Amino acid sequence: MALTFYYGAGSPYTWRVWLALEHKNIPHERKVLSFSEGDLKGPEFLAINPRGKVPAIVDGPLKLYESAAIVEYLEDAYPDYGKRLFPGAAVDRALIRRLICEADNYFAPTMNRLLRLVLFTKPEEWKAERIAATRDDLAAELERWAGTISGAYLAGPLSAADYTLYPMVAIALRCEKKKPDLGLRAAIPARINGWMQGVEMLPYFPRTWPAHWK
Repeated sequence: MALTFYYGAGSPYTWRVWLALEHKNIPHERKVLSFSEGDLKGPEFLAINPRGKVPAIVDGPLKLYESAAIVEYLEDAYPDYGKRLFPGAAVDRALIRRLICEADNYFAPTMNRLLRLVLFTKPEEWKAERIAATRDDLAAELERWAGTISGAYLAGPLSAADYTLYPMVAIALRCEKKKPDLGLRAAIPARINGWMQGVEMLPYFPRTWPAHWK
């Protein structure tokens, strides 16, 4: 019985898990849940994740949520599938885990603040100074990340770290669809742009792109 993956389009956390599933070529059934229709608060899904958030997976008797935990599980439970999400020796895997923690603990809060200020606020209620300050904070974070890239990808070989950060940057850039003068894309360092293009060239990447973004 294939693993079931509960997905919400546009969520960077569900996108992380989808990319990991594709990376490891793990057979799965994807169930798309609607935020606007209240699918995440229905009894069926709450029985899987009582916090009512995506992503979540069901794999046999296991019901698991929290994207970082799911990615770790996929690596451990499917060691012979596809490529490793945490490749290399112990020191290499430690670097990947550190980068994931940095993305979740430092980049994501700033990203979420920008989303709240732009995507989830009416234009007539925008606070220009707060938006600009948050954009600058995000640009500073990206400069820091540009200095950590040690090869084609964040930790050298393609890894779970890339699948963590990429969706966060992509959804932050989505703010420019609503506010074209935001100036975030222009502030992205060249090394980050090159890294993003490398992720986008992965053969399975196009099918993971959020459908409503096309």
